[in-house]
Amino acid sequence: MFRINVVKNQMNPASRAKTYRNPPLAGALFVLSASFTFAALGALIKVVSTSLPNEMVVFFRNFCALVFILPWIWYRRSLGGVKTSFFQLHLLRSLAGLSAMYCFFYSIAHLQLSEACLLASTAPLFIPVIAYAWIREPVARKVRGAILLGFIGILLILKPGIGVFQPIAIVGLAAGMFAALAMVSIRRMSASEPTIRIVFYFSALGTLISAVPTIWSWQSPQPKIWCYLVLIGMLATVGQILLTKGYSLAPAAQIGPFTYGNVVFATFLGWLFWGESLDALTWAGAVLICIAGIIATRRTRTHALLDTTT
Repeated sequence: MFRINVVKNQMNPASRAKTYRNPPLAGALFVLSASFTFAALGALIKVVSTSLPNEMVVFFRNFCALVFILPWIWYRRSLGGVKTSFFQLHLLRSLAGLSAMYCFFYSIAHLQLSEACLLASTAPLFIPVIAYAWIREPVARKVRGAILLGFIGILLILKPGIGVFQPIAIVGLAAGMFAALAMVSIRRMSASEPTIRIVFYFSALGTLISAVPTIWSWQSPQPKIWCYLVLIGMLATVGQILLTKGYSLAPAAQIGPFTYGNVVFATFLGWLFWGESLDALTWAGAVLICIAGIIATRRTRTHALLDTTT
């Protein structure tokens, strides 16, 4: 499920209309394509996690993504423009994003793919709370109701006190919380920092920081796993590009709900490759979380943000 903040499309409305007859529809298709890409990415991470420790999977995801993003930066001639006055915010965003990634990848390895993706998708529920506490963005009454509805959904998934509670699910939920913090930090600096710079600093800092745990957790991957690791980095980059393109074509309030396609695709892939299925309480919780997330996305000012936890 790791995304980047939205950049405004530089094309004027007339030019955009010539390129896409229906920008909201085109945007929705790009977002759905990104959702499928992130679901496939999660499936690959689940496969790789059986052979490598979580620390290595996170490192190679960041390193491979950095390798793929550097030619783009060079092509855009943006490498000389990475000087920033917001390094502390970049560092906070990177630490929060990395924490979300560690939690998300760990939960993928130990939970059903659909459950891990669903818990990570709770980020929109935490964004209004963090945005209010940090940058004092007001929380509309409907958003407060949506947050309450979403947390009821979370309880249905976690099932505390009825004998089927999985403690590892708290790690998956933490992925959503850290992802929300990363998104709000992006919001905090997005007025002055261009997208390419935010992506560069996350990729570079993420690679450097995640390289440290590999010192004591290194294992030599098999040749097939090497191919999967490269593919993970490529899918992460492609997913970000697709998502950014989608959000540049239409307002987040119109196409944001399509990001929950990630959960649908993950459920299908989990059933197809691992025979996974969800119980009735989890389905009910999933519906509540998706409804709450859609309301929060449409009503919160901090909605023009793209998740970067995958």
